[in-house]
Amino acid sequence: MSPVLLFTCIVAYFALLLLVAFYTSKGSTNHTFFIGNKNSNWMLVAFGMIGTSLSGVTFISVPGTVSANHFTYFQVVLGYFIGYFAVAYILLPLYYRLNLTSIYDYLNHRFGTYSYKTGALLFIVSRTLGATLRLYLVINVMQLFILDALGVPFVATTFFILLMILLYTFKGGVKTIVWTDTLQTFFMLLALVVCVFYIMGDLNLSFSEAITQLNGLGYTEMFNTDVLDKKFFLKQIIGGAFITISMTGLDQEMMQKNISVKNLGDSQKNMITFSSVMVLVNFLFLLLGGLLYLYAADKGLSVKGDDLFPTIALQYLPPVIAIIFIIGLISALFPSADGAITALTSSFCIDLLGIQRNKKLSEAQQSKTRITVHLTFSFIFLLFVLYFKWLDNKSIIGILLDIAGYTYGPLLGLFAFGILTKRTLTDKFAPIICLMAPAICYFIQHNSASWFGNYQIGIEMLILNGALTFGGLFAVSKKAKF
Repeated sequence: MSPVLLFTCIVAYFALLLLVAFYTSKGSTNHTFFIGNKNSNWMLVAFGMIGTSLSGVTFISVPGTVSANHFTYFQVVLGYFIGYFAVAYILLPLYYRLNLTSIYDYLNHRFGTYSYKTGALLFIVSRTLGATLRLYLVINVMQLFILDALGVPFVATTFFILLMILLYTFKGGVKTIVWTDTLQTFFMLLALVVCVFYIMGDLNLSFSEAITQLNGLGYTEMFNTDVLDKKFFLKQIIGGAFITISMTGLDQEMMQKNISVKNLGDSQKNMITFSSVMVLVNFLFLLLGGLLYLYAADKGLSVKGDDLFPTIALQYLPPVIAIIFIIGLISALFPSADGAITALTSSFCIDLLGIQRNKKLSEAQQSKTRITVHLTFSFIFLLFVLYFKWLDNKSIIGILLDIAGYTYGPLLGLFAFGILTKRTLTDKFAPIICLMAPAICYFIQHNSASWFGNYQIGIEMLILNGALTFGGLFAVSKKAKF
């Protein structure tokens, strides 16, 4: 497949995004940027959130894990599904009742400034690391399979992509992203479905025949019953539920789109519809992974892991499939990067700088601050992507789950303590506890095998971290006075 043709498709795709941004950002204000004037269509938000939740990690890494982990990732997906109901019927009503622009303002209402700033800072650290890892994964694939052949350096590729994201998000913000994420989700799912059906056709397999072959190789194994293993099914399902509660319900990027919907009822419909579709889509990605390994075996290829899907799509499938793949890959890249930069800008401006509370700042002054922060986060993204390229670590999905466990755990503890108890907190101790809990978790994780008979702490790290934070907050709190 010609790298020049693929690069032309990338440029054309960018042009389409800029056109969408031009029309959706007309008459935009800071309120538009932060929460889309609370006028987003719930069906568009639901569809677009699929792309945001999947990202390049699902698109590239999940199919590549099938050989080693079979379909056990689906255990986590089932947990996700349960978690979305908790977000829809516990957290969303809270956010709408308080009419929040930043969800971390809840911590200000409930505890005070220290807890509020701590929650926002935890989100900023976690989302910056997670989003830049996802961004690096997809840019690296594009670089290796397309841009290296054109002599374009990695730093230039990263700079160009971040520049494009800036151009289509800096004005319209959430209002624009709701539409661009919808477009990008469509192309991502198109690539998924086309590749699944093409490979089944090439191998002369029906759906039932494909499942039979995959079952014969053990790939369809979903549930791990080894209690000591990191992938034990109860750990994965419960951990998946708490990952959703933390990484969706307590994440400004994900909730920024949900609270931009007109009312609570529509926002809940969005969440339940989105979660149901996500189960099917994740199963299709696992099925695709199995089919890719069958295809590789049929063609005598030894490729595996994160290189599996791009290698087969770009080097062994017809040109039209390769074009659909690269558009799907780019579509997997942008929802996890554009929304992250926008949400980080919003959280930093609202939570840490307090520009909406400062009545002395005019709309123009707020816009100037917002744009400066937006540019700064884009530069930070550039630096982190280059750093990850220097590290050249292949196990992206494992790193992401570790980051979630250590950074979202304290957020989970803070919100759980606020929602489940009526106690008053000594607010100034919140930052200390939210630092101590991850440190203790790190110590426990690295000694669990020797302490607990080879027991391995995996996805449940998030729950442990949240529980330690909850306990610490309880220790420095008092009974509420009525």
